[in-house]
Amino acid sequence: MSKVVFARKNKYQPNVSQFLALCGRNYMHIQRWLTLEPCEGEQWRVKGEFGQLDVCLLENTRYTQLVQISRCVGSHDWLTTPKVSVRIYHDAKLAEVLTSQQIYQLRPVYDYPNMHMHHRDEKYQVNAFLEELLKIDNLTKFVS
Repeated sequence: MSKVVFARKNKYQPNVSQFLALCGRNYMHIQRWLTLEPCEGEQWRVKGEFGQLDVCLLENTRYTQLVQISRCVGSHDWLTTPKVSVRIYHDAKLAEVLTSQQIYQLRPVYDYPNMHMHHRDEKYQVNAFLEELLKIDNLTKFVS
């Protein structure tokens, strides 16, 4: 008689140092074009070699800012505009995505499979997407 051995799935463990490094890189990208005298509701456009980003300052506090960043892709019915809300922590020098597209609250880890088909590391993936989005401004120019 043979024994049946079931392989137990390893629980996903997020790599915190890798995530913090990513948020630090995003902070450095954003600092290149963040305004020095911020006012809530202020909007501006960042134009780069690979396109342009629309930025809106939603909230401004002593140590943090909340900005909404969207990529200008033109007006197409079949294409949605990539949009993220980013909390910028000036004291920690980190920028973290809070919301993205239809995800209004990102959890650190998702069970997989799940109803919305989020990746186990969805929070990391969305912040990595922000990093790619911010690479648009290799040659930053401000457009009013």
